[in-house]
Amino acid sequence: MLSQRCPALFLSAPASGQGKTTVTAALARYHASRGRTVRVFKTGPDFLDPMILERASGQPVYQLDLWMGGEAHCRGLLHEAACRADLILVEGVMGLHDGTPSNAEVARLLGIPVVAIIDAQAMAQTFGAIAYGLAHYGGAVPFHGVLANRVASERHAGLLRQGTPAELPFLGHLPRDERCELPDRHLGLVQAEEVADLEQRLERASALIAETGLATPPPEIEFCPSQSATPPRALAGVRIAVARDLAFSFLYPANLDLLRSMGAELVFFSPLGASDLPPVDSVYLPGGYPELHLETLSANRSLARALLRHAQAGKPLYAECGGMLYLLESVTDMRGRRAIMTGIMAGNALMHTRLKGLGYQSAPLPGGTLRGHTFHHSTIETILKPAVRAERRQDGSAGEPIYIEGRTVASYFHAYFPSHPHVAAQLFSP
Repeated sequence: MLSQRCPALFLSAPASGQGKTTVTAALARYHASRGRTVRVFKTGPDFLDPMILERASGQPVYQLDLWMGGEAHCRGLLHEAACRADLILVEGVMGLHDGTPSNAEVARLLGIPVVAIIDAQAMAQTFGAIAYGLAHYGGAVPFHGVLANRVASERHAGLLRQGTPAELPFLGHLPRDERCELPDRHLGLVQAEEVADLEQRLERASALIAETGLATPPPEIEFCPSQSATPPRALAGVRIAVARDLAFSFLYPANLDLLRSMGAELVFFSPLGASDLPPVDSVYLPGGYPELHLETLSANRSLARALLRHAQAGKPLYAECGGMLYLLESVTDMRGRRAIMTGIMAGNALMHTRLKGLGYQSAPLPGGTLRGHTFHHSTIETILKPAVRAERRQDGSAGEPIYIEGRTVASYFHAYFPSHPHVAAQLFSP
């Protein structure tokens, strides 16, 4: 395969909460509404921002994570996108220089120029100092320019522009506007399907982008093909039921692509509404927000019985985070309301207002190790003993317990299947 050229930008910031997702979504919508094919990627393990970005661009949003997927995998995703897109956008996670590898390192490695989005509330010339630091700390990054966000007035914007070093292109500003802001909750942004006026917010933000330097597509950069191995057809003929609705929505597109490429047929169903499982060999219960739909899930006893029959028949059932909570005997939400779940696993879950698990982990499973992450606000009480524990990337210490009973595998751990296709296939092989 030949290399492919495509305009691209890496949108980052000094920290979380600066408005990266709003600006990235606005930029994607602006160009998509003008007939351009826009492909958006998200660095780091995130399910919620990509939902917004997919709505804004009209295209699927994939992770660009060097640790979970590896460099060859990331380069392959970018090259594939460049072959079909008119613009590639990458939204960073946290701050530009946070993490290992940081977004700055990823931008340098892939050669994608950075736009620094800085929340300019309550500052003036210091804006320029922050922009300068982002561009030069730890070695220069390919830098496209800086955008001031949540600006109070034109006079305020003038002070920000004056304080920005001449070597750093000032791409303009976006005003404070609650009509553009994206609502959030305990795990992050509210899911795209739950934001009733999302289209109006995107259109409003897109109109504001038109007044900035981001309205002009950036210069093209070159994306080279990757030599990643073709996954084995280890799931040929296997039918997998995948839960997907407002309660179970934390699904990486790359995970689903991999299962299909290994020969699996994916059949989607909704635990919120389905009265029975479709005729399948295996079941995949991803994470999501079951705690927001406890009454509906608890009332659906027919599906609970179908899942129990599936598990008792020794068929593969893989559950992550919220999917695991659904397998327990009960879940108690943050208000103290307890709801009965499927009872496939002994134990009960309790929701908390504070985070109880966060970070990259790796899961040593039969056949190899999957990489992924954990992010949850609940704890569980159970008599079950974990078959193995995941390991934290930071220091190798014991991470999330992984429970295995027959062919049922459940954990708070969210796996990125392309990190080890053979192990992923074993989770679903009859």
